[in-house]
Amino acid sequence: MSILLVISSPRGNASHSTRIATELAEKLVAVDPSAKLVVRDLVANPLPHIDPDYSAGIYTPAESRTPRQAEVVGVSDAVLDELFAADTIILATGFINFGISSTLKSWVDHVARSGKTFAYGENGPKGLVTGKKVYIVLASGGIYSEGAAVQMDHAIPYLRSVLGFIGMTDVEVIRIEGVGMGPEAVSAALAKASAKVDAAVATAATVAAAA
Repeated sequence: MSILLVISSPRGNASHSTRIATELAEKLVAVDPSAKLVVRDLVANPLPHIDPDYSAGIYTPAESRTPRQAEVVGVSDAVLDELFAADTIILATGFINFGISSTLKSWVDHVARSGKTFAYGENGPKGLVTGKKVYIVLASGGIYSEGAAVQMDHAIPYLRSVLGFIGMTDVEVIRIEGVGMGPEAVSAALAKASAKVDAAVATAATVAAAA
């Protein structure tokens, strides 16, 4: 099994999403010691935002690309290689201005590529990234999974939509909510998230044993 952990919080060691996502990755590896863990740190090594060279380069034959086009498309190809090689993908992000981090959005822009991760046919678009398990770990200062603020959550609906568009529909969400509501709320949110991690790992172990 190969696990791809994508972290994107700018808060470093103080990041709750990174902490819980890393916990999940490490426990999945503990269940299957032969598993390979690949970490894509989008803060330490941010991906370039798509630009004219990228937009033109992905539709230009490799032998005809300019050096700059070859460079930026090469970065995108490396990200795609990681994605296709993984059996399990863990995406960690903070809830920033009601959406995901800009660094994670750049990752999405690089993996959502026509002809690579989706294709258009007679029946419309078809996702080409299949057979993957995805976990989204989202940390937020408030509560957005229920109540009046649900409509302000543009992070999870967006990720579910774009992941589904490229073929990844087996998506599980682990929220760390209310971390802006004081120390006790933080402790409760982390404990609840850790419990969800344990449940997810137990399910993964059961599925692996039955395979």
